[in-house]
Amino acid sequence: MIDIPEVQDLVDGTWAACTDDLGFDLEDPATGRPVTRAVGTSAARVGAALTAAENTSASWAAISSERRAEILGSVADALETRIPAIVALESFATGVPIRQTAPLGMIIGGAFRLAAGQLREGLLLSTETREDGRTVEVHRLPLGPALCLVPWNAPAPMAAHKTASALAAGCPVILKVSEYAPYGSQLLAQVLHEKLPPGVFQLVQGGPRTGERLVGDPRVRAVSFTGGLAGGRSVAAACAAGLRPAQLELGGNNPLVVLPDADTETAARAAADLLTTLNGQWCRALGRLIVPRDRLGELVEAVGERLRALRAGPPLEEETDFGPLIHSAHLRRVRDAIAAAGGRAVSYGTVPEDGNFLAPTLITGTDLADEIFGPAAAVVPYDTVDEAVGLANATPYGLEGYVVGADEERALAVARRIRAGEVKVNGSSIMSLHLSTPRPAWGLSGLGEEGTHETLRFFTGARVVGVEGGFALHGRRQP
Repeated sequence: MIDIPEVQDLVDGTWAACTDDLGFDLEDPATGRPVTRAVGTSAARVGAALTAAENTSASWAAISSERRAEILGSVADALETRIPAIVALESFATGVPIRQTAPLGMIIGGAFRLAAGQLREGLLLSTETREDGRTVEVHRLPLGPALCLVPWNAPAPMAAHKTASALAAGCPVILKVSEYAPYGSQLLAQVLHEKLPPGVFQLVQGGPRTGERLVGDPRVRAVSFTGGLAGGRSVAAACAAGLRPAQLELGGNNPLVVLPDADTETAARAAADLLTTLNGQWCRALGRLIVPRDRLGELVEAVGERLRALRAGPPLEEETDFGPLIHSAHLRRVRDAIAAAGGRAVSYGTVPEDGNFLAPTLITGTDLADEIFGPAAAVVPYDTVDEAVGLANATPYGLEGYVVGADEERALAVARRIRAGEVKVNGSSIMSLHLSTPRPAWGLSGLGEEGTHETLRFFTGARVVGVEGGFALHGRRQP
């Protein structure tokens, strides 16, 4: 039995139980039964968190990069013993099998270690040398209080990545995780509370109303948001009024293009993995399986065979391959989206009758205009590779793309034509192609780029310093 903590917030160095009733119950996804009331931070404490962040902004920015790196390294060390408990709570809250949350747990401590390393490498200061031999310095300076907004599908790893980057940049952080999965990030916050001065890191809880209060406050100088399109648009609008930077990673309707020469088993494995990782509840999941028309039946059967072999069950059991959706309300939304898609929906495998389970589903005879955010995808046939590329790009989203083909060079050539921030060839991992490459978002999938270096730089502004070269638009050259 897992110990579920009381939902609390951390404001200006003080923990308190949340009191704002959000109007629904949090559930055990494996049973569908209520666990506790969903609650959020009161308006008064949200205001206090904003004041504390503003008050600590100058002092945290004044700490040297070397000292900030030491502190972030100590956070990473202290997290090592807490990560098993964090990933267990994440698994319980989201329904994602612990076999998936445990590897993602490495990101939690790793994010702080990476951020410390970036500071030691001098990422916040660079120099350029002019032709006259003089040096021009480029200083990356903190923008000020940073707001990090994190969804419910992998909250603690995303919270760690955003928070570590902002703290490394010299920004105080206010973190708000989804009201549907508050538990694991509270343990992360406990470590940060132990290692940081009061007010430098704060955790607030709540739903959209809390997010609106935070985003709309001018004391917040930068917002990093991962979530849905509607929420992203609201964040963008609020930030636009004050010309504040917003980093937005939103939804995706991601294509997997199976080329005519693709190995059947390789394609089926990629499709099944992309459909069921995080139980289909992730922005880079499979949205559309684009297959050669003459291989449609063969590929659908091969994917179905893999899906039928998955063991569905409680997320905390090591043998579980596929778990329930996070909440009964989300289960209803996914079912409604499948019904609205039209076509013929076929589910694969056996799932428990109790709980928020939904068997993986392939839909033929239609395409999907929008993201479902569950274990369901359309199967779309094509006749030529040019048509396949056109289908892959026939969406206003542009987050992730996938190509499977036996001829790697040919597959890479097709991947270069797909309009998405990242395109993987013969792979389906949840991880980025490289630790140091950006994670861009095109179209309705977002704004800006996330990544190891990109997120740190996002929370900074540049100041360029140097001795002027002595040239003028009129008159003589200065000695």
